[in-house]
Amino acid sequence: MGSPPARLAAAASNVVAKVLGGGVADLRPMPRVLIDQGPNRSVYRMAPGEAPSSGPPVLLVPPLAAPALCFDLRRGCSLAEHLVDGGRRTYLVDYGNVAFSDRRLGVEHWIDEVLPRAIRRASEDAGGQGVHLVAWCLGGIFSLLTTADQSDLPVESIVTVASPVDFTAIPLVAPFRPLVDITGGYLLTPFYRLLGGAPSYVVSRVFRATGIDKEITKPLAILKNLDDRDFLAQIEAVDHFMDNMVAYPGRTFGQLYHRFFRANDLAEGTVDLGGRIIALSGVKVPALVIAGEGDGIAPRPAVERLVGLLENAPSVRFEVAPGGHLGVLTGRRARATTWTYIDRFLDERFAR
Repeated sequence: MGSPPARLAAAASNVVAKVLGGGVADLRPMPRVLIDQGPNRSVYRMAPGEAPSSGPPVLLVPPLAAPALCFDLRRGCSLAEHLVDGGRRTYLVDYGNVAFSDRRLGVEHWIDEVLPRAIRRASEDAGGQGVHLVAWCLGGIFSLLTTADQSDLPVESIVTVASPVDFTAIPLVAPFRPLVDITGGYLLTPFYRLLGGAPSYVVSRVFRATGIDKEITKPLAILKNLDDRDFLAQIEAVDHFMDNMVAYPGRTFGQLYHRFFRANDLAEGTVDLGGRIIALSGVKVPALVIAGEGDGIAPRPAVERLVGLLENAPSVRFEVAPGGHLGVLTGRRARATTWTYIDRFLDERFAR
């Protein structure tokens, strides 16, 4: 805490930067090179930082609907920047925008085409080395299903952050279950079929609604922290993230709704995709599972359930870090918790 005059001067400087300078957050994306592109897939190699990149490749896997900038939120609070600065050979897969024409794409598209191609391309670009996946939310689930289903992929390990597998353990959806049961599971079906999925503006509003208490108190929090540039920059970066949400394709949304939410398939370790059964027991690489202690979308019990389902993984480590659904991945406290857990896990894999 600085002196009152120092805090006042800092607050005045921040107000000027926000009003006249367009904001205080450095939202420049990390430099990157496009190495592969296809339907719903752009694979980037992050440019090396001051420390030369070396070692096995680390591929960052985002979820659907959320923009890939979740891994590169802002300078100073970017997991991609952290990995690059640590000298790690870092890659990112970006799904791009989802259009109405993509409405027939199902989960199979992502686990059969998009992720396998991204994994193989990252491996090839790194000289044929095995790939270490670091994934957030649904990106973690897709990474696990992809690895479980295709054992020939060059995957060496998986880190999942805030990836729920037991949807009955999510308090936010509990009130809707009786209504879903009464309607035979078709409560949302007409809407996502008519719209071709879940539009980006709906996804953004739902995401904001999960932290409605913070949205309501945000103006007061900004006023109380006008002298804290890092605090203000984080709020700006999160708002920028929210404004760039992407739509869910219709068929994929339907599968997530009926198989993951309604039937809660993954809580038992398998998922049925049109008669094709994929079991998480097929994951045979080390895994790190991280949950956010304040996560309302993927609370600890919904995430921790995964640990018991990876029965054939050589090792499964579970960690809890502070933060909500986005905060546990790239909040200000993630720098000293989640990122440290990831570093430690990767260091152990790389040393072998």
